[in-house]
Amino acid sequence: MTADQPAVPILMYHSVTDRPTPETRGLSVPVAAFAEQMAHLAAHGFTPVPFSAVASPAPGRSAARKSARTDAPDPAQGSARAHLERPVVITFDDGYADFHENALPILERHGFAATVFVTTGWLADAGADAAGRPLDRMLSWAQVAEAAAHGIEIGGHSHSHPQLDQLGDHALREELVRSRGLLEERLGTRIRTMAYPFGYSSARVRRMVRSAGYDTACAVANRMAAGAADPLAVPRLTVRATTGPGTFARVVEGRGIPLIFLKDHALTRGYAVLRRTRSTLRRAAPSPRLTTPTGRNVENRVEERW
Repeated sequence: MTADQPAVPILMYHSVTDRPTPETRGLSVPVAAFAEQMAHLAAHGFTPVPFSAVASPAPGRSAARKSARTDAPDPAQGSARAHLERPVVITFDDGYADFHENALPILERHGFAATVFVTTGWLADAGADAAGRPLDRMLSWAQVAEAAAHGIEIGGHSHSHPQLDQLGDHALREELVRSRGLLEERLGTRIRTMAYPFGYSSARVRRMVRSAGYDTACAVANRMAAGAADPLAVPRLTVRATTGPGTFARVVEGRGIPLIFLKDHALTRGYAVLRRTRSTLRRAAPSPRLTTPTGRNVENRVEERW
């Protein structure tokens, strides 16, 4: 993001369904509520743009606000410029099947751009690449490709959805590179952006994200994305089942956000202390070693899966 770019609401969704699983219920949004939220954005002059459009460090507002949709108006035109004074980003994490069934038709109705961060090992037809434990029905590769063909930006969300900041360097790089590689191979396009599973990252993780070829990445943080935001740690705003119409209106306007997300911020601080402590203990612990028949010691890396 550029220093002179105004604060932008970047909304984080997960599942859009009337029948969430116990695991997704807290972060799911009913279909009617999602439709009402999108109608609110349209009625109040917001223009949804892809995540990379506002997070990219490239200079210039017009470039930063360029929409990925092929039918989007030219920002240089007067009427379009007026609307782009209210950019908003709509993101979806994990890649649940209900994005294709419920969210995409509503986005299409309004001509809205959006970004879906896909956990590649969770996809319905991941096959030999399957990894992790999906929390609900997931998109197929064909549905991911169809969404991309409809102008939806696709980003990475790791391969198996671990807490990246708790992984060793080898496992961390594998998660980042494998996810990006699979998406690029299947979609035939460069994958520039990603979202951290659980929103967790660290300076080490962000360095690895950059070296793995991503230009931008988003966390959670539950605050507006201002112009000075780190392009590899762009904050988002959580939309969940309990987000009512009034709260949603305040969130996208950037009003009362510290109070709305007071509990989230307290939990985030607590989790941050816990994760730092666990990482420190893991680094301090001696690595188990195996002895080969020749007497050589080799490191036996034990990598946690979440």
